This record gives sequence, structure tokens and C-alpha cells, in this order.
Amino acid sequence: MRIAAIDVGTNSVHMIVCRIRPDLSFEVIDREKDMIRLGAGSLDGRELQPAAIATAMETLSKFRRLAESHGVDEIFAAATSAVREAENGGDFLAAARRQVGLRVRVISGTEEARLIHLAAAYAVGVGRHSSVVIDIGGGSCEITLGTSARVELGRSFKLGILRMSERFGRSDPLSAAHQRKLERHVLKETKSYLRQIDRRGYHRVIGTSGTMLSLGALATGKAAGLEDIRNVRVSAKALHRLRKRLTEMTMEERLKMAGLDPRRADIAAVGAVIVDTLLDTLGANELTLCDFALREGLVLDYIQRNRAHIRSAERYPDVRRRSVIELAERCNYWPEHAQQVSRLALQIFDATRDLHELGSREREWLEFGALLHDIGIHISYEGHHKHSYYLVRNGGLRGFEPEEITVIGLVARYHRQGTPKKSHEGFEDLSPERREVVRVLGAIVRLAEGLDRSHAQVIDRVSIVAKKKRLRMRLRVKGDAELELWAAHRHTGALAEVLRRDIVVEPAARSSRKGQPARKKARKNRKLTSRPDRAADSAPRQRRHAARRRTAAPRVTGN
Repeated sequence: MRIAAIDVGTNSVHMIVCRIRPDLSFEVIDREKDMIRLGAGSLDGRELQPAAIATAMETLSKFRRLAESHGVDEIFAAATSAVREAENGGDFLAAARRQVGLRVRVISGTEEARLIHLAAAYAVGVGRHSSVVIDIGGGSCEITLGTSARVELGRSFKLGILRMSERFGRSDPLSAAHQRKLERHVLKETKSYLRQIDRRGYHRVIGTSGTMLSLGALATGKAAGLEDIRNVRVSAKALHRLRKRLTEMTMEERLKMAGLDPRRADIAAVGAVIVDTLLDTLGANELTLCDFALREGLVLDYIQRNRAHIRSAERYPDVRRRSVIELAERCNYWPEHAQQVSRLALQIFDATRDLHELGSREREWLEFGALLHDIGIHISYEGHHKHSYYLVRNGGLRGFEPEEITVIGLVARYHRQGTPKKSHEGFEDLSPERREVVRVLGAIVRLAEGLDRSHAQVIDRVSIVAKKKRLRMRLRVKGDAELELWAAHRHTGALAEVLRRDIVVEPAARSSRKGQPARKKARKNRKLTSRPDRAADSAPRQRRHAARRRTAAPRVTGN
């Protein structure tokens, strides 16, 4: 299974494309970043700028195309402080949905902190050791304390590097007075919280985000590539020395600084002051760099919440089949019965292909309609065929065109009572050609459902031989099939009518049991004939044990 996670941040928009393995771990197969500075000039409740919104839409559109090129099953996006605080944040979300087709979820600062901690703890492998995670984004700074299993403390502070640069980073080089003001502000916001963390104790301090990775690479003299700085430990002294260098440089000098991304040259000095102040207040000796952040946290959170769905994706790589099975499972279907009906329906379809002349696409609709034919019982038994239609139409099936979903729903509906009418919901909207498809497929499912009337899967195989105007249907059975033969007689009428053939049903010799040969002398075949004008309604289902013995006749309640 493949998914894409997008982090719509204040400074940058990040995306990773991941393949989730069967053991529920994941690997990043592609990543992209665009530093668009969405929140520039619009923090603290002001409006996002139209130009920034337009740029963000272009980036999101590009990211979506990239994700889809990898064949992802799902794309999900989360927005942080810039959209969270903006007066027109709702307009941004609406534009993303309207222009790009993405549902962007705004997450709270506390949730952002939790997801970042989840990612960092996973990547570094903190285990049971309580560790501090610091993430300095464009609009906010998240600081957490916890293990891999849980977050003990988590806070989000409005100390993002873009926000602080707009407020305290106007001098060039960064003056001592501005540095002191910035330090005092950081301490005012975080000091009591950091002391609380210090009293509890921690094993290590982990730094995430572009700011941390960029400063860590500069402090260690390593390249800024993720492979070169992942899990690298940087001493607090090295970061303090880097702060002194950056704050003494002019903007022009920082632009020429080896290893510093020119797009970060205007905010690097402010970032260094924030990091140095936080580490000094914590009393930390070193910082462990981590390349996992919010986007990876979104992936891990998705995995935790969708374990069953992910396993389903591994079992059913095709999104259409997977969504059908997931809908059936959500409705607590009976898989043995549904699969038996589907299997027999496909055998009947294949054996009569020369008569109905339908193709592979209609065969797939038949299979899915048969699998879902009884899910309406999830609502109630009475009228469950209509409930099945409703659930199919509104069950969120993915990968299908709207008309296909309608056809599948109608095939499920007509497995039980009545025949299609133009006045029926959904059926009236179909073309004449599609209506005929529904009539054929619905009749096949009705017969196949009758062939598992006891829900005991006693019919092993259906074979059909055409002779002039008559179809001879032979049933290979592996148990007591009296109830199935009775139901087949009642349900062949609809199929006989659409195929314009009489249908004769007869059992073949039983399958062998426990390796023993089948009896040479089977019971006298009971032949049942249905003519095109002899359609009948079905009866309510029996429990699996209802037709197991012949000591008493099965009790059947009429409709």
C-alpha cells in the first residue's frame, strides 16, 4: 500500500510518499519540499496573502500529481499555525478542496506536538527512555517530553522562526539588543515549562525540522543531505559557537556561507539564538538531529488508526475489490455465504455467456453485487435487499464511476423480491442497455443465492448444457442439497425469462468425502423445470443448520 502525507507549514510545504509494508513499518520512496513562506506577513491572526495562497495552490497541485504518479492509495494533508491562525484560513481550505481536490485538515498545536514526537521517537528509537523533542517551524515551536509509547508533556509555543524573524530580526547583522529581546521573549514563554521538563529528567534532546537540520549541519561541518546528518549528535557548545558566527555576519556574508541554504540566510541567525537559548535553559549538552517530523508523524498515526485497512490493502491490491470487501466487512457480512453466492453466480455467468453476450466488466459488476447482496441485513432483515442498495450507493466505494456503483447496488437489490421496474430508484436513470444488464445480472444473483439457501455451501459446482430452447443445469453437491434444489426451482424463473430458455435443474452424483469414492448409485435424480413465465419470490434465509438433517421438514416462513 502507498500513501502520501503533506505538511502545509508556515515556512515550507513538505510531502513524503511512503510504501507501507505488511509488518506495518514504512519506507519513504519519494519526498518533496517547497519553501513558499505561506505565513509571511500574516501571522498573529492576520490574513494569508493572495499571492502566498496562489503559490500554495500551485505547490499542492504539483505535489498531488507527483503522489498520483506513484499510484498512491490515499493522500492526506495537515495545515499548521499559518492556516490555523489566519483570519481567512477557511478560505484557504476551501480553495485547496476546490482547485486541487485535497481535503486539508487543520491540526491544533497540541496535536502537532504529539505527531512530531511520535515521528522523532520512532526515527531515533528512544524506546522507554524519556526524551525531549524540539521542533522549530515557521510559525510555532513544539516541545515535548516522552517515550516511544507516550507523550508525557507536550506544548506548542508561538516561537516559529519566521514569526520571530519578523519581530526581532530586523537589524543586519543581528544586534546584541535584538538578541537580548529575543532571548527574553523565548524565556518568558518557555522557562517554567522547560524547568518542569528538567525536574522530571530526560535521556536526550532531539531536534527536528529544517531549521534544526540546517543549523546542525553547519555546526558539525557536514553536508546538509539527510543521510549525512540523520541521528548525528551535535554538542551544545558547537551550536553556541555557530550562533556567534551567524549573528556577527551580514545578510550578504551569510548568503556566501558554505553549507547554508540561501533561502535560510535571512532567518538563520534568529534560529540559532532560539536553539541556543532553549538548550541552555534545559541544561542540555548535546542535540540529536532527526529527519522525521510532522509528515512522518502523520504517516505513523495513519498506520496506527488503519491497521485493518492496511492489511486489507495487502490482501487486495486492487482498490475496487478492496473497497468492496471493506464495505462488506463494515456491514458485518457473512463471508462464506457471500463468497459462495459470488462463486456460483460467476459459474452461471460464464456458462451462459453465449446467450447474454456480456463481457468482463459486467462480470466484475456481478461478482461485486453478489458479494454485497446481503449487507442490508446490517440495518434490518425486513427489506434488506433495498438496504443493500442504499449501502452500496452510499458506502464510499473507491475506483468506480457513479453509474457502476448504481449497477452494483441494483444487482444486489434484485437478489430477493420482485423484478426491476422503471419506477425504482436508480434503475430509472439507466440507459436501456444498462437496464438489460441489471436484469440479467440480478437474475443470476437471485438464482445463485437460492443455490446456497441453507448457507451451508453444499453446491460444489454448477454446469450448464444448452439444448435447443432448454438449459440443463447440473449441480454437483457435497451434502444434503434438498433445500437448495427447492430454492433453485423457485428462482430459475427470472433467469429463464431474460435468457428466453427453459431451465432444467438436476443434481449430479455427490462429491466424495474423506478420500472415499462417491457412491456409484446416487439417489434418483429430482428434475425441476422452470419456464420463462414462472418467476417466484424468495423466502427468508435459514440458519446454517436449518437443512442439515432430513428427520423433519425445514420450517420456512413466507414473505
